[in-house]
Amino acid sequence: MSTFHFQQFSVLQQHSGMKICTDVVLFGAMAPIKQGDHVLDIGTGTGVLALMAAQLGAAKITAVELTEEAFKEADINFNNSRWAKRLEAVHQDIQSFALTARQQYDLIISNPPFFENHLKTIDALRNTARHTDQLPFADLIDIAAGLLSPQGLFYLLIPAQAVAKFSAQASAAGFYLIQQTDFRGFAHNEAKVSALTFSRTAELFTAELLTIYESHNVYSRDSEVYLADFLLRFA
Repeated sequence: MSTFHFQQFSVLQQHSGMKICTDVVLFGAMAPIKQGDHVLDIGTGTGVLALMAAQLGAAKITAVELTEEAFKEADINFNNSRWAKRLEAVHQDIQSFALTARQQYDLIISNPPFFENHLKTIDALRNTARHTDQLPFADLIDIAAGLLSPQGLFYLLIPAQAVAKFSAQASAAGFYLIQQTDFRGFAHNEAKVSALTFSRTAELFTAELLTIYESHNVYSRDSEVYLADFLLRFA
């Protein structure tokens, strides 16, 4: 049984299409969450981002997941955590969920499928988690536009090469890119993924390049700042 243990919670990830990785944990640790926020996690997978949001102080997290296998694991992970009353797992495609949603959210967070026209593996769950067939960028942006509160933030993790295309589509839908953090493994690497924060109101844009590792298995001081409250190695 595959379980990833954090300082304050554990994540069963045996059947989810995407396993926990450092990029995702950093992304979750850096989430712009304010105490009492209502958060929507689109494509929650194992539920790790929702659990991190709960640890960071979100009052209510609704985590929507398309695949039954991942939904069941996320539900188990939520119920086994100290924040079970604040976490809700929903087994539904986000397009259908958005049609009947009765509230808006302070923060919409997503680590969405991002491959377009790439070769797929024989693993159907991994394909769903990684490819945009079920959730094109245009759908994701439209859903965020409909479910985000006027002062809310839209926060997602996508490949660095997709930032320009996604930002242009988001801008056309009325979003402003206010924060971009590019993640690279080591100082000699190029950035592979970017954490983007969008707002409905224009603000001063800030950009950051974060180097994850100082050397093999040694986190940089910058990444340690975010990971110190989550990973067991820093307990």
